Amino acid sequence: MKPEVRFCTARDGVKLAYTVSGDGPPLVRAQHWFTHLEHDWNNPAVRPWTDLSKRYTLLRFDQRGTGLSDREVPEISLEAHVRDLEAVVDAARFERFALLGLSQGAAFAIAYTARHPERVSHLVICGGFEALEQMETLVKLIEQGWGSSDPSFRQVFATQFMPDASLAAVHAFNDLMPLTASARTAATIFKANSVLDVQAEARLIRCPTLVLHARGEMRIPFEEGRIIAGLIPGSRFVPLETRNHLMTEDEPAWRHFLEALAAFYPPAGAAPGADAFPALTGREREVLDLIAQGLDNAQIAARLDLSEKTVRNNITHIFDKLGVENRPQAIVLARDKGLGAH
Repeated sequence: MKPEVRFCTARDGVKLAYTVSGDGPPLVRAQHWFTHLEHDWNNPAVRPWTDLSKRYTLLRFDQRGTGLSDREVPEISLEAHVRDLEAVVDAARFERFALLGLSQGAAFAIAYTARHPERVSHLVICGGFEALEQMETLVKLIEQGWGSSDPSFRQVFATQFMPDASLAAVHAFNDLMPLTASARTAATIFKANSVLDVQAEARLIRCPTLVLHARGEMRIPFEEGRIIAGLIPGSRFVPLETRNHLMTEDEPAWRHFLEALAAFYPPAGAAPGADAFPALTGREREVLDLIAQGLDNAQIAARLDLSEKTVRNNITHIFDKLGVENRPQAIVLARDKGLGAH
């Protein structure tokens, strides 16, 4: 069902549209460009991100100037966006939550987390960046072709955002762009994004942080993800094997993203032991669960469609992380935390 849209008011009077959907641990998706709460849920280009509500209680909203939020706004800046994020999470009564920053939303998520460490339990950054090149050329494209009936202008953006997506997804993304904002506002947003700098805030973050970035990204270079991960103390970095800035739900990189997110911030219905063994990856937890059921390496390999060598490597890592020396010790620990039930 289409989620119910609600509104709250930012400090400067701007009305912000937001929605809460799903069930499970709270997850806030920081605002970013190219969203429209009325269309996101059935648009194949962006629907995977709304489907996170199948795993979490998902809070998402349209940033100022876009979607169902006020289109005419007095300010578009990092400070205004952080204040908006403050207003929305307070209106939705989210007290402590995981915060997901996608693309430009990474900057807002990092700044909010640095300023409100007591509210953010986990920080997830995917496809984040510090600045954009070729800004002037792309701004001209926005101004000339954003609302045009000829989609060739917008095709430049679609090609950068999802070069390996299906034709249907590319067309859906192309159609969504002019719905999200006017050409003037889109150009203003793009200019503001090109000067975002949250390096100082990133160094202040102390909560568990997961940084993911597409290795073959055409939109935001892979090195940008490595820079962000290097700035945030103790963060985990996960490369995603795709060229798409906006991943599609049918590509392996999207499944890898979901697995990494679930291992880092277990969703509703997560396997027993997810909280008890936070150092384990999702795959390692699956292997440990099967060990606790009494399966040998060959049986585990067959069950998970892995090679026996991969299973042995996983078990070595599990033993190291749990501080055990052998299988019986691992089984005792696992069963004590609820793993191993048939």
